[in-house]
Amino acid sequence: MTTPGQHLYVQSPARIGARDLALVSVFAALIAVLTLVPAVPVGALGVPITLQTMGVALTALILGSLRGGSATALYVLVGLAGVPIFAKFSGGLGALAAPSAGYLLAFPLAALVTGALATLVLRKATRRRFPWLFLAAMGGSILVIHPLGILGMSLNAQIPLEKAFILDMAYWPGDVVKNLLAAAIAVSVFKAFPAFARRRFRA
Repeated sequence: MTTPGQHLYVQSPARIGARDLALVSVFAALIAVLTLVPAVPVGALGVPITLQTMGVALTALILGSLRGGSATALYVLVGLAGVPIFAKFSGGLGALAAPSAGYLLAFPLAALVTGALATLVLRKATRRRFPWLFLAAMGGSILVIHPLGILGMSLNAQIPLEKAFILDMAYWPGDVVKNLLAAAIAVSVFKAFPAFARRRFRA
């Protein structure tokens, strides 16, 4: 028999799973909505600047590694299935042949990395989280999105890695701004909904 105080800490796995599924679906939809903001083509290959990366960072910061990675993977899979939720209202397997394919495929892995770093920040820091969450978001960009984006441009556009690296540099200023915004929004969410910062059941 549980006491009333104990009962507050008992949650059924089914309820936890349903809540996680709902959050994954909602944030996958959020990334899709942000992606539909008009894209700005950049460079000789026309790989566009979109709000995709901000959506990925924000999702990972708020949901953590597993749920954030799942939400981002769901977004990518739905787009590859043909729903036009990628940049320039595109979708389908043809996206894998585009110069931007590396960036797109990097999103779920980047969410895993950013989410893991964000969880570490939330467990260690109770104040002044903004700069640390920004660095967590930048970690996903630096460690995953840009390297795989460069590789994708090199392979699909058949250009040397050195040239792809130079082309990729055009996206760094925008990524810094988007990650700053993602961190600021995440801090506001954690203040309004502290439960998101506890990460009791998911990393």
